[in-house]
Amino acid sequence: MDPLTMIMLAVLAVLIFFMFRNSRKRQKDAAELQTQVVPGAKVMTNSGLYGTILSIDEEENEVLLESTPGTVLALHRQTIARVVTPVAAAATPDAADSAIDDAAPEFGERIEGAGTEPGTESGEADGSTDKKSND
Repeated sequence: MDPLTMIMLAVLAVLIFFMFRNSRKRQKDAAELQTQVVPGAKVMTNSGLYGTILSIDEEENEVLLESTPGTVLALHRQTIARVVTPVAAAATPDAADSAIDDAAPEFGERIEGAGTEPGTESGEADGSTDKKSND
């Protein structure tokens, strides 16, 4: 066998290995998701709809999802994309973090010395004028 054929077979073997590995990983993730999908869990669907599972019908693969109080949707079980876990709030911000937040400018606030002089429009500081304003 010539070396090029051996290299091509080795690349093919590596591709097949990664294909099977990825398939097993997806199956494991899907099985883990199905164990987390229980009544009372907060979930997100494939279309981005958030809600709480009210009940699951195993035979019909149907999930009753409450998106807002009083609004119940019937969905296929496979449309559940992930279980939403609440993010734990930070205990208390450090004193250094609060000092940085206090020094940060507010949205739309001008910063002194940030390229233009206060009270001037762009172009007025260097003496240039807009041609349209002189006509």
